[in-house]
Amino acid sequence: MAAVQCLTFLFLFLLQNATSASPLPFFRRPNQSNHNNFAKHPRRNPVILPVNHSSCDLFAGEWVRDETYPLYRAKECGGGIIDPGFDCQTYGRPDSDYLKFRWKPFNCNVPRFNGVKFLQEMRDKTIMFVGDSLGRNQWESLICMISSSAPSINTHIIHEDPLSTFMILDYNVKVSFYRAPYLVDIDKIHGKTTLKLDEISVDASNAWRTADVLLFNTGHWWSHTGSLRGWEQMETGGRYYGDMDRLVALRKGLRTWSSWVLRYINSPLTRVFFLSVSPTHYNPNEWTSRSKTSTITQGAKSCYGQTTPFSGTSYPTSSYVNQKKVIDDVVKEMKSHVSLMDITMLSALRVDGHPSIYSGDLNPSLKRNPDRSSDCSHWCLPGLPDTWNQLFYAALLY
Repeated sequence: MAAVQCLTFLFLFLLQNATSASPLPFFRRPNQSNHNNFAKHPRRNPVILPVNHSSCDLFAGEWVRDETYPLYRAKECGGGIIDPGFDCQTYGRPDSDYLKFRWKPFNCNVPRFNGVKFLQEMRDKTIMFVGDSLGRNQWESLICMISSSAPSINTHIIHEDPLSTFMILDYNVKVSFYRAPYLVDIDKIHGKTTLKLDEISVDASNAWRTADVLLFNTGHWWSHTGSLRGWEQMETGGRYYGDMDRLVALRKGLRTWSSWVLRYINSPLTRVFFLSVSPTHYNPNEWTSRSKTSTITQGAKSCYGQTTPFSGTSYPTSSYVNQKKVIDDVVKEMKSHVSLMDITMLSALRVDGHPSIYSGDLNPSLKRNPDRSSDCSHWCLPGLPDTWNQLFYAALLY
């Protein structure tokens, strides 16, 4: 009888401890490989859908003033991280209110970026941004966010073309940028620079497949004309074209990219994101009320002098709305393979966020002519790309 009572007591003791014990932290998975972490932690697609299919749509919201911002100062990034073209405060921007705004979704809160948590979750992994200079803008932002919130880490950076990599040695984490403005291949054929709409280069494919997290972008280069056009001819279906409808070309290129993702990316093991179009602000008539339009310099093409976000929760127009539709269509066709980061509208509201003339790439004579030389395409750092990365962080880890 005593033995039975003893066993009963032991059973009740073990049961009480099992039910009261605290669970392991949600993302800590001892003794698992880095790939298995992603396989056993399925993506929460409802959190990051571009439309509000769940309780939280990260991309519908408003800009609110927050005196705790910015998340970092340029000097905290380390020397040579921020391109001179993005380093607005260092190159003379006189105002700083544009740094004091935080994106607030209507029905949820975005977690504040925690560099240590990010590195713990990404231990032994590679995060790779792939695309044009807006991707580089975001890559440099993430490096700064990590460096400022985890300041004691040992790091090393390699700047090469097309692949640059920032390594956090303590965690064996790599944060890379692969320059591929069109995503598809561009090469010399019969002496002409040719945009190959049906191909992705072997070098690019091999590099991208090494990543555990991929964030792609493209857009601006597809609309360039004249001396800014990056190619002399296009190739598709074995035929060459001097030019074609750029939206048709973009769709063809994106379909080639989507086929690559579906063929080579094992979605449970690798997270894939696509950043929607980043808008430009070269036309003041887009954000200026009719009563003020008469004060705009005739022929002005500049965001110079803008110091606050556009008031409201939606932007009246965008020169990239058609490109955005193409991107949205192609990504949606892929269903669960790719998560769309729909940053277009929240970025369109930030008419104040561009380098304008406050760029280390401009000499004094160019700075004296802001209507002709302002950069209203890229973004200041610190600045808007930090918000893209906060949303990326939330979508990736929460």
